[in-house]
Amino acid sequence: MARGLIGIRLEDKNKWECRAPIAPHQMGRLIREKGIKFAIQPSPIRVFPDQDYRKEGAEVSADLSSCNAILAVKEIPMKLFQPHGTYMFFAHVIKGQSYNMPMLKKLMELKCQLIDYEKVVDAAGKRTIFFSRHAGIAGIIETLWALGKRLKAEGIEDKDNVFLTFKQAFEYGDLETSKNAFKTIARLIKEKGTPAALKDPFVIGITGYGNVSKGVQELLDLLPIEDVIPSKLQNLHQEKSQKRDRIYKVVFKEEHMVRPKLKNHAFDLNEYYQKPELYEGCFTQYLPHITVLVNAIYWDVKYPRVVTKTDIAELYKRTSKAHCPNLRVIGDISCDIDGGIEFMSEATKPDHPVYVYDPRTDKIEYGVENLNGPVVMAIDNLPCEIAKDSTEHFGESLFDFIPALANADYSVPFQQLDLPDPIKGALIVHHGELTEKYKYLQKYL
Repeated sequence: MARGLIGIRLEDKNKWECRAPIAPHQMGRLIREKGIKFAIQPSPIRVFPDQDYRKEGAEVSADLSSCNAILAVKEIPMKLFQPHGTYMFFAHVIKGQSYNMPMLKKLMELKCQLIDYEKVVDAAGKRTIFFSRHAGIAGIIETLWALGKRLKAEGIEDKDNVFLTFKQAFEYGDLETSKNAFKTIARLIKEKGTPAALKDPFVIGITGYGNVSKGVQELLDLLPIEDVIPSKLQNLHQEKSQKRDRIYKVVFKEEHMVRPKLKNHAFDLNEYYQKPELYEGCFTQYLPHITVLVNAIYWDVKYPRVVTKTDIAELYKRTSKAHCPNLRVIGDISCDIDGGIEFMSEATKPDHPVYVYDPRTDKIEYGVENLNGPVVMAIDNLPCEIAKDSTEHFGESLFDFIPALANADYSVPFQQLDLPDPIKGALIVHHGELTEKYKYLQKYL
């Protein structure tokens, strides 16, 4: 491997994956200031064209075999791994995901190195390299677009349905255009109000308060928003004086979504994370009072679900064209299949972004027309829809680590490997062996 040479792989998981780990101008700075060399594979769909990277001094080449480390965004096909190669991408293996265990095993067989962006954290344990904010931004756009379509399917006239004004995120293309659209829609809500046919207060509930949630709120707060705490939701629903010239926003933390199984036992966040089996879900109490639910939390099988199939069956058991429950749309940005939202059974793509879960049949139906259940938005690569902004943000987060990645001697023992602590802590496989921190993955192999 050529020390000092970084390879950038093309993304080919699907036609929407046009992101890159780094933007051309960032690459140019590293070439000029740090003497790093780059080889980047040509791509017909990447948001930045090949010539932009070439102008900054990169070599555009399909052959990355001599690169000291290869960076990608999504998983790399197993057939492309080279013996002793070093790869950094979103591996989706840290939960023991069964669909990626063959990939992990192949990396180990070839004596490779695997570094996972998801595990790069600072001293406080917070992730430092992520697309999460942009997932939240694109996710709330897609969710409100879906709401407009759903309300139209219910028969709410276009002139009364301000949410039909929303386009899909990829149609805006960048963050600035998206924000300008939200500002325009904010004026419409102040002038025309939310659809009177909804009857109940218009509430957007957001689970979580991390980077995804912050991205969601970054755009939502451009609308006429009034913040409400969870304990006030029912009172809001009962009040007759609620305003239609605003949207009520409520953010749910762990203490709102679960409760101790033992009576008279107080909620304790540390205990919940360490012993989640002592807790049970209680989110169903809020569902009747939420119009749009945005799921933005990390979820694992050890935790209670946010919304179950039973919850939705109960909510929608008396549905008719004349009467829909308040909850119309769930934007599942977390996109854990059969996860926190139990009936989120398939991830979607921007060209077919939503489906309805029908609790009567326990099946999904693409589109928004089936009124017997909520619309689910489950796009699994949302940042692709604002690829330029998300790539530039990601590249800035990765920027300072690239010289070390380019110059490291990966042939030495783990203890002697000269990498910054955040990167070394994200090294899942070294010389084909699971590093100490990730030996728990052996049971999934």
